[in-house]
Amino acid sequence: MDLFLQLVLSGLATGCIYACLALAVVTIHTTSGQVNFAQGEMAMFSAYIAWSLIDLGLPYWLAFILTLAVSFLGAAMIQIFLLRPMAQASILSHVIVFLGLFTIFNSTAGWIWSFTIKPFPSPFPEGSVMGLIGFHELGVLGVVLVLLAAVYAFLNFTPVGLAMRAAAENPTSARLVGIRVGRMLALGWGLAAVMGAAAGMMIAPVVYLEPNMMAGILLYGFAAAVVGGIDSPAGAVAGGILVGVIENLAGAYLPFIGNELKLSTALLVIVIVLLVKPSGLFGRTAVNRV
Repeated sequence: MDLFLQLVLSGLATGCIYACLALAVVTIHTTSGQVNFAQGEMAMFSAYIAWSLIDLGLPYWLAFILTLAVSFLGAAMIQIFLLRPMAQASILSHVIVFLGLFTIFNSTAGWIWSFTIKPFPSPFPEGSVMGLIGFHELGVLGVVLVLLAAVYAFLNFTPVGLAMRAAAENPTSARLVGIRVGRMLALGWGLAAVMGAAAGMMIAPVVYLEPNMMAGILLYGFAAAVVGGIDSPAGAVAGGILVGVIENLAGAYLPFIGNELKLSTALLVIVIVLLVKPSGLFGRTAVNRV
């Protein structure tokens, strides 16, 4: 029973990180209809920025906040100067751009900081609570839940957040009532980058810092987004937690999976959900009238 509880609590912590990335993916998809394949590399680059600030002597939480701000501005600039001029381009063109961003962020991080694995400091003490969950995992759970609550409050209870949702739901009608849809798209990208950066900084002490650290994590994030519904922010959070818990339990209780095939579990979850409910557990089914 203690092992089961430990696995569930640990799954909740990692699941919240997957939820952050899933929510970032869903935010960009709902505001622009695009899937950012470079989301994980942007999060990795943000983690390197935080590492550099800490290495310069800044306190962890000050570096954390500054990194979130830099990530927000950087992603907003990408949307304004790179993606906005391509608004009428084909889907394939956008895919190529996202793959290009993936390569640029990955290779630039290796060029600046090298591909050597670096330890990333944790702001939380070592040890665990009653042997069930580590202090770092517990801290990650708290930080991510606060961030997710802040994003929820922003989107649902502030004028800017409501305008952003309106622009995502119906850009044409939003323009007619005076909403600057272009600004809302840039804001959506910035918000997604903030969530990705937080996920990168929280997972870095566990997987260590190196340019390819987010490859598997992003796959879990995509799995969470698909499970919850690619157009549902609440579904992204629920999907992330569900994927995190399933991953832990499957790795421990299914001998043929173990640690080696845990990543394949995410792919299996995606396939099962798409077969049973293509729109995701909380997604909306699109209806086309002829």
